[in-house]
Amino acid sequence: MAGPQQQPPYLHLAELTASQFLEIWKHFDADGNGYIEGKELENFFQELEKARKGSGMMSKSDNFGEKMKEFMQKYDKNSDGKIEMAELAQILPTEENFLLCFRQHVGSSAEFMEAWRKYDTDRSGYIEANELKGFLSDLLKKANRPYDEPKLQEYTQTILRMFDLNGDGKLGLSEMSRIEAATLTSMSWMPF
Repeated sequence: MAGPQQQPPYLHLAELTASQFLEIWKHFDADGNGYIEGKELENFFQELEKARKGSGMMSKSDNFGEKMKEFMQKYDKNSDGKIEMAELAQILPTEENFLLCFRQHVGSSAEFMEAWRKYDTDRSGYIEANELKGFLSDLLKKANRPYDEPKLQEYTQTILRMFDLNGDGKLGLSEMSRIEAATLTSMSWMPF
């Protein structure tokens, strides 16, 4: 989690990689609770406004409170007063959209369990990094998305950093199901 003096990364870029998106998320979700809210949200919005002004994008209003209210009406899809990762993906320009591919590949809970059984090749009850890499490779091929080995490795590590809650380097069923749940929240979610 970022310290208060650290500059927020990448908000000025025209397009973000998966790793850059995750860095932004971790920077602004300072308490690590899975939401950008309260002071974190104010800081994010102020920095986003600065980045947009720097790129020539101007807001209709000069009033901070009004601009923030408009912003939340547009992007806070579930109206909970917080920005979730799925909602942040709607705000920031990303290079690709991995979880949309995931959603198209795994459309139902039954399909999710079928995919789980297919990629948990050692039947350990976990999807280890090499199994996740195989899953992502097949997913990207099915979606006709070009990738190379370094990009596949970046995607694998990013997914692990995002969803491996206990940091053991593998995804349990509950962790993997968070990916499915996230895609249900927003059909345009993660930058891959």
